[in-house]
Amino acid sequence: MNPKNLADHLRKNHYGNFVLTDAIRPSLFRQVVPKQGYRVEKYKDPKAGFSVPVLAGAVSREHLFDLFLELIDPLGEMVDVVLETSHDSDDNRHVDYYREQIDLPVLKSHCCDFEDLLINDGCTGLAVLSCEEPIEVQFDEHKLLVVYAADLEPFMEAFENFGIQRDDSLKLISEGEHLHSTDPRFRGEFEQLAYRLGVGEAVERLVS
Repeated sequence: MNPKNLADHLRKNHYGNFVLTDAIRPSLFRQVVPKQGYRVEKYKDPKAGFSVPVLAGAVSREHLFDLFLELIDPLGEMVDVVLETSHDSDDNRHVDYYREQIDLPVLKSHCCDFEDLLINDGCTGLAVLSCEEPIEVQFDEHKLLVVYAADLEPFMEAFENFGIQRDDSLKLISEGEHLHSTDPRFRGEFEQLAYRLGVGEAVERLVS
């Protein structure tokens, strides 16, 4: 691989009107070309015998964080949170840290304080779960926004309010070869956010 080609590729973050964060890049051969949009499908768990509607969206950098904050508003005043990290992983695993029952305004305040980390660190992810009903909003390491809920209408409306249109043929960057990016300073910022949230360590999980 030509080092210059790779360096140019890693610097490229504009794909038409869609702008990637610093956290993620498609592979050099671009199996998936990044594009803004969202799709709706069913997540099925044959072992547990259930299925749930899921919305998955790719959002341009300038709208990504604001849309995430809007998506978690319907979850209620009290939520659970999962903070995910793969900072110390070299084998596609990440560690989940859990915090039960945190006030949503407090969580949003912490997220705003660590906006740079959440947007630009390819080794940090966050999931917010409603304490009132089975709804989960993920802001994952690929900087995709994913919602699991029986009723997706409020979340679809939020995407549409930002001018992001539905495209059920949309391919997400996580579905092709891709590169995660981080910076040494993000490791310390992650630890600060974990401390702020008061999370506890859980189990490792495989990631892509």
